[in-house]
Amino acid sequence: MAPAHNHREQNNRNHVHNRTHTSIRCMKINLQHSRTATDNIMNLSVQDISDILLIQEPYIYNRKIAGISTKNKIYTFHEDKSRAAIIINKRNIDAILTTQLSNPDSALLELEYNGHSFYAASIYFDITEEIEKGLEKIDQMLEFTKGNGLIIAVESNAKSAAWHDFKTNKRGKTMEEFIVSKNLYIMNEESGRTTFHNARGKSNIDLTIVNTQILQAVTNWEIYEEDSSSDHSIIKFCIGHHRKQDRQQHKG
Repeated sequence: MAPAHNHREQNNRNHVHNRTHTSIRCMKINLQHSRTATDNIMNLSVQDISDILLIQEPYIYNRKIAGISTKNKIYTFHEDKSRAAIIINKRNIDAILTTQLSNPDSALLELEYNGHSFYAASIYFDITEEIEKGLEKIDQMLEFTKGNGLIIAVESNAKSAAWHDFKTNKRGKTMEEFIVSKNLYIMNEESGRTTFHNARGKSNIDLTIVNTQILQAVTNWEIYEEDSSSDHSIIKFCIGHHRKQDRQQHKG
């Protein structure tokens, strides 16, 4: 496990039970606060034997994130206002919420599995706020997790050809420059499907970003073909099997 930090006593720990497969199977989705989309992702995660769900805009009822099985553990900051959460299914993964770097729009977990530790973050960028605010939070996470693997699942509300979008907007250009300056990698791959789609159009605003330390371990990134019951598609990827070839930096 990575070294302890000053506010570690504030964190929450969860132990989950062992399964047979050795890689960690992940799903990412913006649920748009929908109960139907929540029920759908929970059913699909069981069918797919997914271990970690990285969620933006979870369904909230009675000031709590709802629709999640009691067999699963929810990690978030201020449930009644949460727009970012991470759900751990049953498995022998140790998970600690890093509270000093989590807020209603971001959740950062320190994870340990099979003797290996890394960090995972679920982040929501509000379209009404300057993107620099969200990038500052990522920068803080990079500093905090320095030397450790970090996976970031973010609803960026930023468009760029660098992640196979149809155009690059101002937010996308700013985020591109940040990703390059921090030596990060975008795992998004070109696909016939997009991560977001509604009556007004399509885009790839949902990103999976990693640092050098965990790049080789993240594989099988795809936009899931199953209906998500949300305007956002389900993204799937695995952690644990090292890839055979290098990925081009900063691009999917």
